[in-house]
Amino acid sequence: MKEIKAYIKPHKLAEVTLALHKVKGLTGMSVVDVRGFGRGRAKDAPRRIVEDLVDFVPHVKIEIVCLDELVEEIVSVIEKTAHTGLRGDGKIYVSEIETALRISTGETGVSAV
Repeated sequence: MKEIKAYIKPHKLAEVTLALHKVKGLTGMSVVDVRGFGRGRAKDAPRRIVEDLVDFVPHVKIEIVCLDELVEEIVSVIEKTAHTGLRGDGKIYVSEIETALRISTGETGVSAV
């Protein structure tokens, strides 16, 4: 099993979601509103105090846990539909998942996804 974390522009969420609905075998996804900054701001930004959050850029984080064989298709769909051609389109990360547990049934492993 793999976990895919994708950080995308908020205005691309609907398009990405509709495209992901077409991926056969995808069992679900979570969406979180996040704020942050990338490389372009990190090296030139002066030190910030906690109260000064105005330079953070809003993004959406999509989290998907899926079977290994779906990773390539899911990553491709997100990459194509989230792309605007502008700087700051986002990032996609893929990680290994050791185990999963469905709380409602007690199923573990692949069947829990």
